[in-house]
Amino acid sequence: MLKTTNCGDLGEEQIGSQTTLAGWVSRRRDHGGIIFVDLRDRTGVVQVVFNPELAPEAYQVADQLRAEWVLQVQGTVQRRPPGSENPAMATGTVEVIPHAATILNSSLTPPFYITDDVEVDESLRLRYRYLDLRRPKMYRNLVLRHKVVKYIRDFLDAREFLEIETPILIKSTPEGARDFLVPSRMQKGSFYALPQSPQQLKQLLMVSGVERYFQIARCFRDEDLRADRQPEFTQLDLEMSFADEEDILQLTEELYTGLVESLTPEKTLVKPFPRLTYDEAMERYGSDKPDLRFGMEMADATDLALETEFRVFHSVIQAGGIVKGFAVKGQGHYTGSNMRELEQAAKDAGAAGLSHLRLGQASSIEALEEEAVQLSPGLRMPVEWSRRMAQRVGAGPGDLILLMAGPAKQANLWLSAMRTYMGERLGLGDPNAMTFAFITEFPLFEWDEEHQRWHSSHHPFTSPATGEEDLLDGEDLSRIKSKAYDLVCNGAELASGSIRIHRRELQEKIFTILGYPKEEIVARFGHILEAFEYGAPPHGGIAPGIDRLVAMLAGSSSIREVIAFPKTQTGADLLFGSPAPVAPDQLQELGLGLLE
Repeated sequence: MLKTTNCGDLGEEQIGSQTTLAGWVSRRRDHGGIIFVDLRDRTGVVQVVFNPELAPEAYQVADQLRAEWVLQVQGTVQRRPPGSENPAMATGTVEVIPHAATILNSSLTPPFYITDDVEVDESLRLRYRYLDLRRPKMYRNLVLRHKVVKYIRDFLDAREFLEIETPILIKSTPEGARDFLVPSRMQKGSFYALPQSPQQLKQLLMVSGVERYFQIARCFRDEDLRADRQPEFTQLDLEMSFADEEDILQLTEELYTGLVESLTPEKTLVKPFPRLTYDEAMERYGSDKPDLRFGMEMADATDLALETEFRVFHSVIQAGGIVKGFAVKGQGHYTGSNMRELEQAAKDAGAAGLSHLRLGQASSIEALEEEAVQLSPGLRMPVEWSRRMAQRVGAGPGDLILLMAGPAKQANLWLSAMRTYMGERLGLGDPNAMTFAFITEFPLFEWDEEHQRWHSSHHPFTSPATGEEDLLDGEDLSRIKSKAYDLVCNGAELASGSIRIHRRELQEKIFTILGYPKEEIVARFGHILEAFEYGAPPHGGIAPGIDRLVAMLAGSSSIREVIAFPKTQTGADLLFGSPAPVAPDQLQELGLGLLE
């Protein structure tokens, strides 16, 4: 090795010892003929002091150095002079006095400082990702990701799960997003698809008798991107035979609890994880991935809204919509300017508007006087009505009540966005709290109004809830619950899973409901349907996202911060310049041509 010690490992116990270090020049400072160099490697930074009287040749090397040059030094570890210690550095009580130095490589001037305390445009960081990853924060993220994956592997190995790799080149099958297609050179006109997940493959492994499978799987989806999505991502794929929903939820809770407590002990957990049905989550929080770090639970106020003369409320309710709201504790003092900010936030979320009640101070809700209540324009109601509205949403004196009207699905969506907005505005979400919850009993189907057809809420391999198979012959399929479940945390979905269908006749029936013609069912799914006829066991699983979990543990708002080489929100790779055109002869070899 070109070094005997890591820069960040030096401390007082090494004082007086000889060491050889190698790393990058983080900073160089010339103080009256003495040159100070902060030398950095993956473990940290240590100060190296070049004195021309002690080592003139090493000093001449130091005189040439610039930021990010690669340097090797040999020298003695000594205690820093009194008063020169740096408590901000882990190695701040010691320094190295070199007797020899070698430049291992020079560097161009970096396009940005390799430090955590400087804001850099993300596109520049991605263009020079190999420099960005030198920053201590980014390296810590990579280390955390490594430890998360290692913990998962060790945890599942101890429980007799087999890690099995599944193909990357597979057949295109519908799983909720567009496939990335790969043309075949040997079979022109035919295509592979990159897997959106190993869904059918893991089910086939259950038919194979594996019983307990997992994989740190690469998955690919050609969909619109945002901070928590990438065209290629990583998930823990996990499947169990002879297991029911409770088995999988308990295993998942044990995994996440142990992982968080072992790797990020500064985080707090609520144990056991709360469980909400999908209907409960939508009713109380307007979202199937609620942030439970704060309250602001919602309540339906449609009946109270009907008592008003507010035409917006009446027109929405007559059209089959609802009026719903929640209380924001202690914010009844909001001004008209504050309310206009909230109304704009509601409009940004897609709502047409926002109604409110501002409650003044009183000894109790019953003691509120008329003049202590301020209502939105159009809500001219007596104080008794305001008291009942406050009781409905759990508000007290000094609180703010926000109300929204619309079709149930949209009203929940808009109000949930406002709940999240208020939580962020008021700083209610403790960044060190990991508030997990399981959401269960999702609908089996969702109606697609645009295409006038049913879609699977999770995916078409999800089993109906026990006792609900007979409802598949009915007209109102929206009533049917499924054996699907999500793990959510702090307003984000971290994992999704279900008990699978394992009988051919039921699986074919689901495909038929989803609108697949019989010949397409055979063409797309014949392999798995046939496998179900050879003694397929009951099975189920869950697929936690690795990127999102690591980002949350690292305190990052974007998964790009915890992926070594991510794409931009437009799917571009700024480092390699992809996607990019290919040579005409490559297309010709594949039997492809481009449309003008």
